[in-house]
Amino acid sequence: MKQAAKHFAAKAHEGQTRKSSNDPYITHPIRVAEQLEEAGFSDEIICAGYLHDVVEDTPYEIEDIEEAFGIRVAGLVSAHTEDKSKTWQERKQHTIDTVKYAAKEVKYLIVADKLDNLLSMEKEYKRQGDALWDNFNAGCELQKWYNESIAENMGVGLEEDEVPSYFQEFSDAVERMFG
Repeated sequence: MKQAAKHFAAKAHEGQTRKSSNDPYITHPIRVAEQLEEAGFSDEIICAGYLHDVVEDTPYEIEDIEEAFGIRVAGLVSAHTEDKSKTWQERKQHTIDTVKYAAKEVKYLIVADKLDNLLSMEKEYKRQGDALWDNFNAGCELQKWYNESIAENMGVGLEEDEVPSYFQEFSDAVERMFG
């Protein structure tokens, strides 16, 4: 199932590149899925890692994910899919609220995604400097608010033994990037 999800995502994102670099887009969902696999999560969560941006950024619909991978994977992807008809601020506030109140599996998916985004941002910032912010819908201050809010809310409702190590890696990256 994981290989099928990887293949589905690669096909869906074919020809797309990352916002701040020319890297093929598929490198991002692959890293997200690998992070989830390394943390020891279920195949469904790992598949959602591969597929998390498909509905948001390609012509595929959540029904396509459900048909191919089942209701559990589709539910995880759906919980993490932004409504592009909303403003940047509204979408990000929704993600912050989701990471605060959602089931732990959804939190795991969101934070793995945000960690990879932030690590990519950090790498590109070293290369591009402040010009990096021109690639995004929101500049440094709003990115700081968003990422700090994710870090602040990601552990809400989790027991200590339910918090994967990459949550700390995310907090550390937020501190490095936005201090």
